[in-house]
Amino acid sequence: MILNTLLILILLAIVLALLKWRRCSRALLALAAILLLAAGCGPLPTWLLTRLQSDYVAQAPVAWGQRNAIVLLGASTVQVANSGQVEASLFAYGRISEAAALYRTCRQSGNACKVEVSGGDARGFGESEAAAYAGNLQRLGVDAADLLLESRSMNTWQNAQFSGPLLKSWGADRVLLVSSGFHLRRSMLYFTHFGIEATPVRADYVSGVLSWWPLSYNFAMADLALHEYAGIARYRWYNAMGWNVQATRPGSL
Repeated sequence: MILNTLLILILLAIVLALLKWRRCSRALLALAAILLLAAGCGPLPTWLLTRLQSDYVAQAPVAWGQRNAIVLLGASTVQVANSGQVEASLFAYGRISEAAALYRTCRQSGNACKVEVSGGDARGFGESEAAAYAGNLQRLGVDAADLLLESRSMNTWQNAQFSGPLLKSWGADRVLLVSSGFHLRRSMLYFTHFGIEATPVRADYVSGVLSWWPLSYNFAMADLALHEYAGIARYRWYNAMGWNVQATRPGSL
């Protein structure tokens, strides 16, 4: 997203220079340079990500209910070359680990616990995120009988939409929502829309790296943050226009 914007600014500057609009051309080049340094050297992604994650830095002790559902949001899959095997992506392991840790703590409390894994086959590999993550969770101690697999969702909105009926049918009275710190704000917005009162749990925290030279990592982190802000803005715009499905009363699952 950032690199595309830089390319557009530079191309426009070249066109304006050819049209002899040199002042406008120089202004666009200056803007491109500022964006390059702000994003690539770390200040922009650091600021954007800090704002997204600030509400989820600290995690209070969980007050477990009688029937607890730990909702694990998918973070894509990868297909191993020359084997066809589908595995959790690099970005999913923090979420998987946190969900398994919460499950063990929940079981120690003596209450009923389920881990709902939400994620379909968005990459078209022939296996859903939910199914791919299930094996990882079992190796980390989650009982197969305590797994609820939601395998239809293709995005975060559908994660929330399709999780509601599953949680309601099981009768969950306590829901924990596990995702990456940068993803929680948008996820909580969507889950609340579908009437799911959840406690957010941050599985990881990311930030930009301050550097004297532009780094590709910082561009990736800036794009990550902008994707979240765009999703939040789209949700609010759709709500204002009446394009979202009607919100469900909070707490009704």
